[in-house]
Amino acid sequence: MNNQNVLALDLATKTGWAVRLRDGSVHSGTYDASSKSEHAGQRFVNFRRFLVDLIGKYDVQHVVYEDVRRHVSNTSAHVHGGLKAIMLMICCQSNVPVSFKGVGTIKKHWTGKGNASKEQMVSAARKRGYNPFDDNEADALAILSLALNEYGVIV
Repeated sequence: MNNQNVLALDLATKTGWAVRLRDGSVHSGTYDASSKSEHAGQRFVNFRRFLVDLIGKYDVQHVVYEDVRRHVSNTSAHVHGGLKAIMLMICCQSNVPVSFKGVGTIKKHWTGKGNASKEQMVSAARKRGYNPFDDNEADALAILSLALNEYGVIV
């Protein structure tokens, strides 16, 4: 993984993403997967396009995502499941390996607390020199850091 372009995803209506390239540079952001369209499936069509473009732009060779087991509402569970299914499908079609990390493990790695708040996640990102737009981007940076640290790469 240390010689690959790695993409980390915090899948949600506001999806955080972070990618580390082989040259060591890190790029990150937040993608808004909400849709004003009358068709309920449009958010998933748009997300698919976004993810295919992102994987192509950065020549991603591995994807790691946050494995969420509990959701605050049925709607968030459905959105997360749809985004996860699309991500898995795209990675399968592109022969891109996928791995996941648990929420508590990510938070503990990033802040020292397995139940860290959104604010603490953003603060931890800033302490590491990042300027995340929101907690979703901070979470993606934390996922990326955890995944790469397991392979001896410091992010």
